[in-house]
Amino acid sequence: MGRSFGLAAYRALSRRSSSKSFNPIRDRPQNALIWIHAAEPDNLLAIEDLAHRLCAARFDLSVLITLPDRESLDAARHNSSGQSAIIFDEIPSEHPAAVDAFLAHWEPVICIWTWGGLRPNLVHQTHEAGVPMALIDADIGGFDSKRDRWLPDLSRDLLSSFTALMARTGAALRRLETLGLRPEQIELTPPLQAGGQALPCEDKDLTDMTQALGGRPVWFAARIQKDEERAVLSAHRHALRFSHRLLLILHPADNALTDELSQMAHDEGFRVCNWSSDGDPNEATQVLLVEDEEDLGLFYRLAPVSFLGSSLKSGHGGCNPFEAAALGSAVLYGPNVRKYLPFYTRLANAGAARIVNDAQTLGTAVTRLIAPDQAAAMAHAGWDVISHGAALTDKVIDLVNTTLDGPAEHTNANA
Repeated sequence: MGRSFGLAAYRALSRRSSSKSFNPIRDRPQNALIWIHAAEPDNLLAIEDLAHRLCAARFDLSVLITLPDRESLDAARHNSSGQSAIIFDEIPSEHPAAVDAFLAHWEPVICIWTWGGLRPNLVHQTHEAGVPMALIDADIGGFDSKRDRWLPDLSRDLLSSFTALMARTGAALRRLETLGLRPEQIELTPPLQAGGQALPCEDKDLTDMTQALGGRPVWFAARIQKDEERAVLSAHRHALRFSHRLLLILHPADNALTDELSQMAHDEGFRVCNWSSDGDPNEATQVLLVEDEEDLGLFYRLAPVSFLGSSLKSGHGGCNPFEAAALGSAVLYGPNVRKYLPFYTRLANAGAARIVNDAQTLGTAVTRLIAPDQAAAMAHAGWDVISHGAALTDKVIDLVNTTLDGPAEHTNANA
């Protein structure tokens, strides 16, 4: 990339004003590393979902997500899912030595830069290091700083570093054009939104459990906390008055709660089966206790209605509703879902999720939604949300796969 006057001046100034040091948060993993820069921290949930999807698409990947400052980094690490293949770190300063140290340590195979807020030295030196770069989810707010307005040649040079440019709105596309890009260089795409992953399950387990249920109506209460147990059982008792064959599949947030939950259900007169020790439920079973997180995909598939716990009482933060919606389960949830509030808002606005506040409203909602047409309408709405959110994510996954697999295919062709 040829240097404009603006870039040369910026680099000269950055040598005097920025910290030279870069201290990585941990050692680099041994496998290929994808670097995503979250220039818009408010959209971190969608960015982390993209990282999860990338790791699911390729088993040999790690993903580094960088944040623009220490405050957003601390918030990201506090709220993250804890997956070991996803690393969070702060972006280096703009001193060329700090950028060199960053690139030498992490050695990314591709950079996915989101939104805007370009850092000239980081973009320039990443490009010079031969790392492919894609700008996705570009928005007008990411290119509306004083620097973008007063130094358009600098912004134009930086944008020329990217092999793919994707804008999320027509206004963003036009803004990039005013910075010197041609329309054919920019692709208009849907905004980056979490799309959710379809949790796996064993086909045999699904077949066996479907046969064991024999067409019984089912609802699923997932990740239930200690302070939610009694409300869920009370809601089930209410729903049983209207559907006497109804089965509650009950999953505690912590396996240590299983015995207590089983005893509570017995004491309240329910016929209880523990799937791990007793096997499949029979016709008389009213509550089926399940413990393994790896089986959530099975029970979201079986249950047309799911209540997502860790949400009735404050302090737990809720759980990801896209796991249920991606598998065709209508979503019920409590009012305390701060961590995943944008996800619940999207589903609720589409008619795919309903909020409940206590045992009575939960029981009433379950009673209404076990009617097949009601649950199916919500499930269809949820699938529409999931599909729309996955559009850009799928495009990025294809881009990463092409980048990683292209050289190998070229080598084989010349062998």
